[in-house]
Amino acid sequence: MKLSNWFVRDGVERPLIWPCVTLALLCGLNLWVNPHFLSLRMLDGHLFGAPIDVLNRAAPLVLVAIGMTLVIATRGIDISVGAVVAIAGAAAATILATQPVPGAGLVAQALIAALIVGVLSGMWNGVLVSFVGMQPIIATLILMVAGRGIAQLLTAGQIIPIGAPGYLFVGGGYWLGLPCSVWIATVVVLATAALVEGTALGLFIRAIGVNPVATRLVGLRSKALVFAVYGFSGLTASMAGILISSNVRSADGNNAGLLLELDAILAVTLGGTSLLGGRFSFAGTVLGALIIQTLTYTTYSIGVPPEATLVVKAAVVLAVSVIQSPAARSLAMSFGASVFKQRGVAR
Repeated sequence: MKLSNWFVRDGVERPLIWPCVTLALLCGLNLWVNPHFLSLRMLDGHLFGAPIDVLNRAAPLVLVAIGMTLVIATRGIDISVGAVVAIAGAAAATILATQPVPGAGLVAQALIAALIVGVLSGMWNGVLVSFVGMQPIIATLILMVAGRGIAQLLTAGQIIPIGAPGYLFVGGGYWLGLPCSVWIATVVVLATAALVEGTALGLFIRAIGVNPVATRLVGLRSKALVFAVYGFSGLTASMAGILISSNVRSADGNNAGLLLELDAILAVTLGGTSLLGGRFSFAGTVLGALIIQTLTYTTYSIGVPPEATLVVKAAVVLAVSVIQSPAARSLAMSFGASVFKQRGVAR
């Protein structure tokens, strides 16, 4: 491939190029500030280091963003996932609090209950969007507000501590040297990608996002698929709720998952998924989640004041989003072609 074509086409048109470049630049900045940023060490059979911390903290966001990816691919949006995270953690903690020393059976009940409330929450959104006909942002806004109240009712407005070792292992334990949360997020991403991309389901979801009316007219059960997608989003949000409550050893109905829906939407869009539906990328979503978590780590490591962290985060996200916009790509293509032409580089 000619050099100019590589720059203009591969460097601009492929959606995963810019997320990869952004993540590499963030890692480079961290290496400049801390030369040992990528260093790993083994202690008691567990890997420790900044990369492990980033992966561990990014795992709940990856889970939520994977569900959000499919919702956005169908031209929808789910701003209730943060509330679902809080509900799932509150439900699990409430069950665990019924016994002073929870056994394995009670831990299993808590995990199942958390997943069930997540799926039911997603199904509620799916009913409102698919069968009632509400706009997705309005339908999920209802649960975003009510769900936070439900979580606080379950916890009685208090922070419920969690001390069950079996439950704490899910979000805070290690397996084969890596945090369990990383393994869980990896399995969910791979299983979802295999199911969606390995079957006709991915084609159906893309078709719904491109033209929902046409897909309905050709006989595709678009309402059922959209309903299932919202149910899956609730499931992934509840899994994130389990990881978060397990990691912090408590359930907080007021603050758990707060603004997580915004980070999930940002991760999805940074990864190249179109908000207009029809185009999505699981790999891009994972990269977007890693960018957000690495950026959070970077702002703290370089000494950015906490009150300015969100501003810096927004500025970086804005820059990456503008670079990925069609207008910016077209401009970059024109600029790149003109530069190589002026230098006499064969196209």
